[in-house]
Amino acid sequence: MTGAADVVSAAADFVDRTLQNEGTWYHADDVGARLEGMLASYGSSVGAVRGTVRDALRKFKDLDHDGTVMLASALWGQPRPGSRPVFERRLAAVVLLQTRVQLLRHSDLTRLEGFLRSAQAVELAEPLLADVLVPLLAGLGERERQRAGVVLARWQEDPDPRLRAAALALEKDLPIGNVPRRSP
Repeated sequence: MTGAADVVSAAADFVDRTLQNEGTWYHADDVGARLEGMLASYGSSVGAVRGTVRDALRKFKDLDHDGTVMLASALWGQPRPGSRPVFERRLAAVVLLQTRVQLLRHSDLTRLEGFLRSAQAVELAEPLLADVLVPLLAGLGERERQRAGVVLARWQEDPDPRLRAAALALEKDLPIGNVPRRSP
């Protein structure tokens, strides 16, 4: 492994281990039932997730753009092959991206698109839109905003209703300006 990959792996392990230690079985059962078994749950509270991300960022201070998005992807994925994705890990990825949104670039829209497609919970999709995508798009320069507009136009025509809804919500929340619309 490279140095950056080692740091990301160590950070993901730290977050995963801490979230497991913070969880309770009855909260995990409640989350699992609410999400109808689509995602596994450790039963950690939202406060524990936020605190864990804060502690991870203090412990792993050198996470740059690439490290941040690699860590978010590691947390979003499955903790081990054959297991279900875990709600609290995905929420930790969202909190990480919220915290480091100023590092994100228009080229990260593809990764965020994948997160939206696989969110499987409104509690993950809504903060991705409101607290990651809106500030990301608001902070782009004119050239990057035009490139982002092409991606959002594609989302408007996507067969996935989650992406179409995201594009519509972003259009309402943030005037992207000259977002090209494809004609029917």
